[in-house]
Amino acid sequence: MRIVEGGLGDPRVIALLEFHLRTARAATAPGSAHALDLSGLRAPGVRFWALWDGEALLGVGALKDLGAGHGEVKSMHVALAARRRGAGSAVLRHIVAAARADGWTRLSLETGSWPYFEPARALYRRHGFVECAPFGDYRDDPNSVFMTLSLT
Repeated sequence: MRIVEGGLGDPRVIALLEFHLRTARAATAPGSAHALDLSGLRAPGVRFWALWDGEALLGVGALKDLGAGHGEVKSMHVALAARRRGAGSAVLRHIVAAARADGWTRLSLETGSWPYFEPARALYRRHGFVECAPFGDYRDDPNSVFMTLSLT
């Protein structure tokens, strides 16, 4: 497996991101899905990675700079065929390492509260994330779970 920064023009990456947006939005209340689309992932202050096994795309993830040493994990998604093989952990470990290498002190994320998102919440808990209050521009929302990880 290899993790490559960029690749937002690759049709396989675009297809996986479109699937991610479609399924996440279908599994939560209108207005409560906060995954970034392609233009959001191309925005300044956002880094994006894809996890590959040969030519097979296994997963994706992004890191958004919130300023003052605080980052947000965005658009984490693992292809259905790659689940339960460590792909999500590999991408998340890479994002955490990138944030640490940049000297950041905290990572946060928002994910859904519905049962569809429980595997994601379990992944984040396994990597040390704990629930927290809304951060950045987020507001309290019963459809969202906010989590954070101290990098210090």
